[in-house]
Amino acid sequence: MPGDRDETARLSRGFGWLAALGVILVLAGLVGLVYTGLATLTSMILFGWLLLIGGVVGLLHAIQARGNSFFWLGVVVAALNIAAGVVVIRTPEAAAEALTMFAALLFLTGGVFRLAGSLVVRGPQFGWTLVQGAFGLLLGILVLADWPSSSKYVIGTFFSLALLFDGLGLIATGYGGRRVVSMVSEQLATESDGRDEPDGGGAKPVQPE
Repeated sequence: MPGDRDETARLSRGFGWLAALGVILVLAGLVGLVYTGLATLTSMILFGWLLLIGGVVGLLHAIQARGNSFFWLGVVVAALNIAAGVVVIRTPEAAAEALTMFAALLFLTGGVFRLAGSLVVRGPQFGWTLVQGAFGLLLGILVLADWPSSSKYVIGTFFSLALLFDGLGLIATGYGGRRVVSMVSEQLATESDGRDEPDGGGAKPVQPE
């Protein structure tokens, strides 16, 4: 039917745009892995603008709901987001250093807890948890050993890897979705052609004996 064909074509175009967005993200991730310093500054500026915009939206929402008992809490949270966004935008290098330190401490504590938990519990995932803990501990030590110089590339590397893997996921989703839509449309077309064919197997004439 024409309506079904239009719907399948629309779905196919949508998955195609999804795959195209994935290609753009993959390219951005590869560029970021080459220029990690630029990726770090870009990610910090984007993070600062997100904090700033989120704070402004939160402040407007708190003003609209000023009769609420949580009005002052919303104002304080919005003001903190705005202040943090301004600081990150004005000093992205210092913000990257602080965020890198925080990430390294998270890696260290997470690795220690995973190592201790795997040694104490010794569950079915003992080996995998042990490897995860050791990797997190090693990564935290390496980042802290080269801090604050590591802040110039750690955040950018993580940001670029996130873009790369997200882009690969979108490409796989778009390509797989287009294949599914194509298979469904072919199946519908085959069933439609089968229904439209005239029945040529009518009553056979009786041959005289």
